[in-house]
Amino acid sequence: MPVGGKSSATGIPRIGPGADRAVAAAAEPARRSRAAPAAAAPTRPARRRLRRAPRTVFGWLLHYLAPLGTPLQFLTLGLFGAALFVNVTLPELPDVKQGLSEVQLQEPLRVYSADGALMAEFGVERRQPMAFAKFPPLLIQAFLATEDSRFFEHGGIDVVGMGRALVNYASTGIKAQGGSTITMQVTRNFFLSPEKTFRRKLAEVLLALHVEKTLSKEEILELYLNQIFFGHRAYGVAAAASLYYGKDLSELSVAEMAMLAGVPKAPSSNNPVSNPERALERRNYILGRMLELGFIDQTQFDTAVQTPDLAKLHGQQVDLEAGYVAEMVRREIQSYYGEAAAKQGLRVTTTIDSRLQTAAQEALRKALRQYERRHGYRGAEANVDLAGASEADMDAYLEGVARVPGLEPGLVTGIESGTARVYLGGGRWTTLGLSQVSWARQFRNAGWRGGVPRRVADVVAKGDLIRLRRDQKGQWELSSIPAVTGVLVTLAPRDGAVQAMASGYAYTESQFNRAVDMRRQPGSSFKPFVYAAALNEGWTPASLLKDVSVKGVGNWSPKNSDGREMGPVRMRKALALSRNLATINLLQSVGLDDASRFIRRFGFEVDPKVLGPTMALGTIETSPVKMAEGYAIFANGGYHVLPYFIARIENANGDVIYDASPPRACSDCWYRYGKDKPARTEAAAGEHLAEQVIDPRIAYQMTSMMRDVVERGTGTRALRLNRKDIVGKTGTTNDVRDSWFCGYQADFVTVAWLGFDNNEKLGRGEEGGRAALSMWTDYMDDALKDKAIAQLDMPPGMVRVRVDGNRGTETKSTGGLIEVVMEEYRLMLMGPEPVSAGGLDALGAKKKTAAVKPKTQAAKPARAAPKVVDDLF
Repeated sequence: MPVGGKSSATGIPRIGPGADRAVAAAAEPARRSRAAPAAAAPTRPARRRLRRAPRTVFGWLLHYLAPLGTPLQFLTLGLFGAALFVNVTLPELPDVKQGLSEVQLQEPLRVYSADGALMAEFGVERRQPMAFAKFPPLLIQAFLATEDSRFFEHGGIDVVGMGRALVNYASTGIKAQGGSTITMQVTRNFFLSPEKTFRRKLAEVLLALHVEKTLSKEEILELYLNQIFFGHRAYGVAAAASLYYGKDLSELSVAEMAMLAGVPKAPSSNNPVSNPERALERRNYILGRMLELGFIDQTQFDTAVQTPDLAKLHGQQVDLEAGYVAEMVRREIQSYYGEAAAKQGLRVTTTIDSRLQTAAQEALRKALRQYERRHGYRGAEANVDLAGASEADMDAYLEGVARVPGLEPGLVTGIESGTARVYLGGGRWTTLGLSQVSWARQFRNAGWRGGVPRRVADVVAKGDLIRLRRDQKGQWELSSIPAVTGVLVTLAPRDGAVQAMASGYAYTESQFNRAVDMRRQPGSSFKPFVYAAALNEGWTPASLLKDVSVKGVGNWSPKNSDGREMGPVRMRKALALSRNLATINLLQSVGLDDASRFIRRFGFEVDPKVLGPTMALGTIETSPVKMAEGYAIFANGGYHVLPYFIARIENANGDVIYDASPPRACSDCWYRYGKDKPARTEAAAGEHLAEQVIDPRIAYQMTSMMRDVVERGTGTRALRLNRKDIVGKTGTTNDVRDSWFCGYQADFVTVAWLGFDNNEKLGRGEEGGRAALSMWTDYMDDALKDKAIAQLDMPPGMVRVRVDGNRGTETKSTGGLIEVVMEEYRLMLMGPEPVSAGGLDALGAKKKTAAVKPKTQAAKPARAAPKVVDDLF
């Protein structure tokens, strides 16, 4: 129906614009009738038309109320309209009691370490809900002074404020003032839309009356102070205090309280960061209101007004840098609880140990920086034209440069007197001399660097965007964001808890989680699983393997890293020295099918389509976490524990909605500290044991053999830790593209990897026994600090045998070696396919025969003992 105009049937004006003029026109004949003779009565047809005329409710009302006059007509219509609105609208309004009882303020998803350190917050909005009792009284008074000074006096509707708003509208025709009380704002924000219509305002009034009857004044204020918007995605005054001042509510000054109280009036445009001048005016006005109402005295007012405002955006404050794990948590929570979970205030406690996480990140960064120094400086990140640039210009440029922890960006503004002047932003300057850049020989390729720089200008130039870091003396030196990357991850062998995970130099620099999502060849660090498969088939650490050229592998011609062959070599020694040919021959003897079936027990996916002898050299692709999962089985006595990183989830009310209870290895059946021997019996009460996938005796033998890797094999760099309870295996892939060390101790299974994302060559000397192992030992040195040496006792069903170090057979000679083997294989030390020792010298190489060679043929030099180096496959 049109809003204005006249009814075509009656000529009675409809309610709408121009109604006043229409009513006046209708009254004109009545005024004329008092001066003129009475008109003739209407005819019968005319009376019938009049009875038919009104077709609407308002039409009938106006028709029959016409004799009352205009003021009474509008009063009656107003009362009728209000009654009609209440009668129609009230049933449609939400149940206030139920609605407010179910209110859940949106809060971010928070992620914590096992020891309570905040790792991350996720969610569109910043919220920190608080109970009413924790709000400072003066803060409450600041909000009352500006929003609703009669809050504790009215019943939800401030008649004075409403009247002022109506007068303003009547005089201006603009709905600029709403006359809303705090109670009305709460009802609008929780139940209604923000549109400025009279219908919404009337609904707001009705709901406010209901809220006042349902909640106490304190409960209403608590809802209000926890949900009002302060700009920059901050909801609630506690979140605003943290955002703008980096403080708790109890730490705010009077001036800061007044500033926050003024923000909700125009939160997006008039907050102290977006518009500090207008926000300051608003703050001083509120301070005046607080003085006027007696909330503060004159001295407090004078001090607060003269106090400069120091508001600025305070970034997300996290206690622990663990971005890769935090993102894993976010994805997992979203997967199970949906997108809305990021706003429901869930509190997730992870398995991360903050001490270990910090040590892992530092060890990884140190390893990556050391690699870059060994291979040269790759140059500045960019070069910019600084002609005429001011400090403000350079500040603006540096503001857009990616932030990487520990590596400060800087602009070289010039080189004078043999030093480079560098601007770091914020008015900070420094200089770099030759000693601070002397390491930066030009990078040519992985195996070639330029000459040592003789002057600073050989390294940097004006306009260069460079990185600097503090040296051990606290002085700035040239650095760079490493092009190489790496992983360091630690699992608890008893239950698979992820205790530390560093998957790159910094999460802010690269979000790719290499520890979990990367697939690379593990090289020789995969060999222990092949050897374990052989032990399961009846081989022993004393069994001889054939370290000779491999037959029956087509065109493939594998070699040892030193290019030599040792002939028959004991299994223990072959693993310690990482002999490729011996491992391939062992895999062929075990059988690919049997070996792959056994290796799958460790959690690896062995694709039958690519199954072949190269598996012995670690050519399957896997992740660092998967390697840690496999090594944990050796470390805990044969139980397959699954890696996990979420320990507990609580809702916004603090109720535990998830508590991890992972299957565990037998906690008292393996390593021990001190004199107490493990009671290798049933599981402890209530302990849910993981599946035991290998014989604990195999785990014991592999631990013993990998100890030899550390003591006399490719992992001797780990001896600097001076501990008898660390074991592991090095690994390097072809052309030195991946550097690995996988090892463990009683409490930690740690895997270190170093390489390039694009699979570039690392260069000579970067094998697992150097690059990865150096990172591993740096980390484990911190991880094992103040921890006693763990002891591992021989499991039942094993015997000690003295064996000949060259032949692998049992001997009574005092010069023999002590080997521990499974009891049932005591008389079969050589394994299912015995290898003849032949004529072996003390070093394990075949002795030369005394056959006379023709004089025309030069005698070949005697073969030297093989070098102890990691393989390149």
